[in-house]
Amino acid sequence: MKKIRIRKGEEAGAAASLSNRTDSDFGEVDASVREIVEKVKRDGDEALYYFSEKFGGPGKERIGSLRVSEEEIEEACRATEPELTEALRMAAENIRSFHEKQMSESWSYRKGDGILLGQLVRPIRNVGVYIPGGKAPLSSSVLMNVIPAKIAGCERIVMCSSPEGDGKINKYILAAAKIAGADEIYKAGGAQAIAAMAYGTESIRPVSKITGPGSAYVARAKKYVFGTVDIDMIAGPSEVCIIADSTADPEYIAADMLAQAEHDEMASSILITDSEETADRAAAALQRQISVLERREIASQSVENNAVIFVTEDLDSAFLIADEIAPEHLELMIPDAEKRLDMVNCAGAVFLGQYSPEPLGDYLAGPNHTLPTGGTARFASPLGVYDFLTRTSVISYSREELQKVNREIIRLAESEELTAHANAVRVRFGNEGKKAKA
Repeated sequence: MKKIRIRKGEEAGAAASLSNRTDSDFGEVDASVREIVEKVKRDGDEALYYFSEKFGGPGKERIGSLRVSEEEIEEACRATEPELTEALRMAAENIRSFHEKQMSESWSYRKGDGILLGQLVRPIRNVGVYIPGGKAPLSSSVLMNVIPAKIAGCERIVMCSSPEGDGKINKYILAAAKIAGADEIYKAGGAQAIAAMAYGTESIRPVSKITGPGSAYVARAKKYVFGTVDIDMIAGPSEVCIIADSTADPEYIAADMLAQAEHDEMASSILITDSEETADRAAAALQRQISVLERREIASQSVENNAVIFVTEDLDSAFLIADEIAPEHLELMIPDAEKRLDMVNCAGAVFLGQYSPEPLGDYLAGPNHTLPTGGTARFASPLGVYDFLTRTSVISYSREELQKVNREIIRLAESEELTAHANAVRVRFGNEGKKAKA
């Protein structure tokens, strides 16, 4: 873990200290992804069975039908502990309440009697959601991806997740899918699932957009199929950035840094503080807490390689550094955090005060936990209902209104040497249009 002191005026360039943001070489991954995708395009369902077994999962005999039956879903729901079911339902309700406020509608306006301008807002009809299975089945990601699509009005929401050794999808993922309202669920994981949703197989009809988290292979597969379908983002390692002063509890800081570090070895945990004492006490608390974690090996590597503590001269500098980092998660462990919100310009999600830890956003609060990573919060936004909508412009002019502007259109078209464009207007007005060139 690095500790870096930043003087006033030296905030620019601090983000370069984050080692896991350097460009990675995905050559071998991309080559594998290309092979997987092309085989799925060629062999369909058989490729899904083949890659499941090849990568250590169950084979065709154990999986059976790729589509999860209603009986399997109901069985999973019955096997899910009532307390967890209630927690999933509570989270789902909060997610719905928040995302319903994002819904937009078609609009139009008239300019006089002969001009109508507007925008049609329509749901994407077919969308796909990828949910990782394995050692950390992300049932919360089911809710975060499916519910916004449902609110948008998508007609068909397809979900893919890798089957476990018994050929079934994790029961918690299926229970969450039932609560969220997924329409079709398939036993397919990895890059092959992305290919199946993008291009279709005998069992899986193709979709128009794919969202959801996954491994580097999943992320690169999403990049590979982009253009055939839309995607949400190409996510990088998860990250948290905490701005804290002398009033912050070091134990809270350490716990929140480790909550991020346990994701994977590439995750980043960043503390920015104007208090040397807070920096030292948080670092000590982090080392104490890491020793009792179940995922301590992963967290230890993450902390050793990617954790950074910046010590600044004041909080203004701390906010400048945080803006440059543009973190996925930004926690403000300072008094009157809400009053400092106007200093935040680039962050996926902001958590205010010592009792708004990042896991609150991951699971229950309601805002989406699918957030821009790797500094892309400078230009990207959290997943939302708007990601499952299309917008179409509407233009209507009467003959009289087009006649008023036909010469200007012709002049603009001819200035670009697009004479057919000019003629498409000129032909409607005969000799009148010819005068525009004079």
